[in-house]
Amino acid sequence: MNNEDQTPGVHSHLYLHPSENPAIPLVSPLLDANNYHSWSRSMLTALSAKNKVEFIDGTAPELSPSDPLFNSWRRYNNMVVSWLVHSISIPIRHSIFRMDRADKI
Repeated sequence: MNNEDQTPGVHSHLYLHPSENPAIPLVSPLLDANNYHSWSRSMLTALSAKNKVEFIDGTAPELSPSDPLFNSWRRYNNMVVSWLVHSISIPIRHSIFRMDRADKI
């Protein structure tokens, strides 16, 4: 992390690469009522490759709004939430749509 501007470094789970896209599913096929185990394994692999597993396993808890890295945490939590939502079938998606923390989904 750069101490001058509190920007997370490239190896941080709070780093947002400019090419990241919130509107894409990370895994295929989408999660449905019959494929949880294979979907979960694929999703963990994809999030690990992006250095974002911390957002779903609870090791990146929500930061206080007064923390200088809060905006980075919120931005990437929202990115992971979007990836999850876009990787889940519509019937299941409706049950999680109002959830705003990746670790809760």
